[in-house]
Amino acid sequence: MPFQFKLNLDHELRRLFGDLPIFVPSSVLGELANTLDKNGKAALALARNYQIVETEFRGDDAVIEIALQRSAAVVTNDRELIQRLKERRVPVVRLRSERYLVADDY
Repeated sequence: MPFQFKLNLDHELRRLFGDLPIFVPSSVLGELANTLDKNGKAALALARNYQIVETEFRGDDAVIEIALQRSAAVVTNDRELIQRLKERRVPVVRLRSERYLVADDY
């Protein structure tokens, strides 16, 4: 998302929440390392700037589990993941108008 739309993720998150810790599930690093997406390496480098949280879960399950454990919001535009997060009342931060982030509170 940050590279596709030239979004400064850190700036946008600070604008919404102020200074706060940002968590990345450890399994996401593996997914990014193995992706064929043209922005995969840049996304991996960005993810390594944040606090890595070890988890035995994979994919969306890892994201949901860590959000629940840490009472954290999740940054995503993935519709399926958003639906699963809504069902668990996890706040979602998503991209609007390809320029800025907005927080939905459930």
